[in-house]
Amino acid sequence: MNEQKLLDLGRQVVNMEMQAVASLGERINADFVTACKFMLDCKGRVIVIGMGKSGHIGGKIAATLASTGTPAFFVHPGEASHGDLGMITTQDVVLALSNSGETSEIVTILPLIKRLAVPLIAMTGNATSTLARFASVHLDVHVEQEACPLGLAPTSSTTVTLVMGDALAVSLLESRGFTRSDFALSHPGGSLGRRLLLLVRDIMHSGSAIPAVAETALISDALLEMTEKKLGMTAIVDDRGRVAGIFTDGDLRRMLEKNLDVHHTAIAAVMTENCTTISGQILAAEAMQIMQQEKINALLVVDEKQCLQGALNMHDLIQAGFV
Repeated sequence: MNEQKLLDLGRQVVNMEMQAVASLGERINADFVTACKFMLDCKGRVIVIGMGKSGHIGGKIAATLASTGTPAFFVHPGEASHGDLGMITTQDVVLALSNSGETSEIVTILPLIKRLAVPLIAMTGNATSTLARFASVHLDVHVEQEACPLGLAPTSSTTVTLVMGDALAVSLLESRGFTRSDFALSHPGGSLGRRLLLLVRDIMHSGSAIPAVAETALISDALLEMTEKKLGMTAIVDDRGRVAGIFTDGDLRRMLEKNLDVHHTAIAAVMTENCTTISGQILAAEAMQIMQQEKINALLVVDEKQCLQGALNMHDLIQAGFV
């Protein structure tokens, strides 16, 4: 088998699955709305069940629901008939996944789910199957053919099921008014959590660690302050503590070209006025975006009166894991 054949086969699979997903749009209908309402009205949790590959997809759907404002978890149907069915309460909604709709482990527990009188949402590829007929509402995820050339390995069918699960999760997210802050609370770890939770005030230099000199200071005073605080810049403030400007390593390089006397020239003569400032209440991720857009490496943090509150540079963002 040559390289071109491998490329052709790979693209064939992608095209087949794209077509399968495209056809799913026609099945986002009244049944989909009913399924969403069952989940929105749920006082407990959404219990997702599925066997084999459907089980793996079910686990991902449950995780997506849980992270976007709909409490959910996955229950293995094989274990359910050996005690785990006790995890399902009368306040819950069950979402059952089976391409054939005849998965024996799921069919076995259907009467028990019915006895609990909980809404049962079925996601199958067979609208006349046992699971579909038992369900309170059926979501059709059938595909014309699997991407597997043998027509056996779940490929297109699992992709379509996963997309239907994402459609449910995002629709519920929007309906609940789920916000970025809500999302952050369920994702506190890793880079995602840092981007969504960490504020500028959490990582900025404050108090005596802020490099700052008065407007009346000399360039030499500013250089000493920059050297001591090691942030590659210093703020210049007026007699009320308000930011009048900033002096950075870049300003220093440009100043040296002018052969100014650092011991007799005021820093106000060479500082950058009207410098970019930020609030300590904004996300650190936003501060990074501002630095990138403005092509600068440092920012001064001010309050509503433009009084100096802190200082932040790109190295601080690197240490916090943003870069």
